[in-house]
Amino acid sequence: MNNLNNIFILQDGKSRAITAENPKGEKGRGGIAASALGPSRKGKPCINLKRNSSVTIAEITGSGMIQHIWITIPDRTSDANRYVLRDLILKIYWDNEEIPAVISPLGDFFCCGFATETIVNSLPIVVCPTRGMNCYFPMPFREKAKIVVENQHPEDINGFFYQIDYLITEKLPENFGYFHAQWRRERITEKGKDFTILDNVIGKGQYVGTYLALSTLERYWWGEGEFKFYIDGDIEYPTICGTGTEDYFGGSWSFAKQIDNRTVEINYSTPFLGYPFYSANDTKLHNPYHNDDAPPMRGLYRFHIPDPILFSENIRITLQQIGVNFSGLFERQDDVSTTAYWYLDSAGGNLPTLPNREDRWPR
Repeated sequence: MNNLNNIFILQDGKSRAITAENPKGEKGRGGIAASALGPSRKGKPCINLKRNSSVTIAEITGSGMIQHIWITIPDRTSDANRYVLRDLILKIYWDNEEIPAVISPLGDFFCCGFATETIVNSLPIVVCPTRGMNCYFPMPFREKAKIVVENQHPEDINGFFYQIDYLITEKLPENFGYFHAQWRRERITEKGKDFTILDNVIGKGQYVGTYLALSTLERYWWGEGEFKFYIDGDIEYPTICGTGTEDYFGGSWSFAKQIDNRTVEINYSTPFLGYPFYSANDTKLHNPYHNDDAPPMRGLYRFHIPDPILFSENIRITLQQIGVNFSGLFERQDDVSTTAYWYLDSAGGNLPTLPNREDRWPR
């Protein structure tokens, strides 16, 4: 793994990149497509995604590691097109498995829930203006890697840009884990029952991150629910249990600051945790309310890069929906979506079926 302390150490392997112009990542065949300017002058920078179709944007045979994924699409913010980031589904397959290890709406995978672009400055996920979505999670594989994008949008996506940077090498650690990610949603959570972020994960691995896209549906402070990690056979009680939702994401005291006699939640984005999106802070959404008066949307992430949660047999992760009002703690019902990120000693997925397109749309 590269960092500033070891980047000067020369490595073995072959660097390659897959783009629309070089879809197989072949040596010496980058940028060969011709344009009106002539050969090798930006002839095919992107592809078009036909509606109701799936496109394999990368298929790599052999042993190696995906090091960086960059994707962007044109601005489609009209009422008819605004849900495109949840209409595009990202799937990643390892080796010769038929069930994807990664399955998520494209936006949520890149910490852009609600089909809304968000500036993200974390270590593994970076989103730059405008809709420049980057992933730096290392993704090793032994035999094969395949990345598929499924377009469930009612229209063609004319202008899907991407680059997959990867390394061809036989020198992978024997004990590496395969990268996994999974998206889930409950449009209305069940009162008194914890939301399930992840379950049915069996094997040895480590949990490395959570993205939460929350639409609050009730008044008053929403963030008293605890994240619970049931590890290696825990049933009734978890081994790891936090102290509150905002605490898990590194914040405290409801992220709150008094501005113009309003309680305003403060956004932030750091390498390992962040709260980059809060719709009530966005004047374009015409929502001037604070967290006691309206149900705005919030996007938060935490990446367990320095502190992965290790498991040897299995893991299950849940989140309570608990708030507080003038009478004290109370059980809430909200609209909750999460993306879970982890590594596992198995290449195959065991992911639930995604909800249909309309049931993925944000409120």
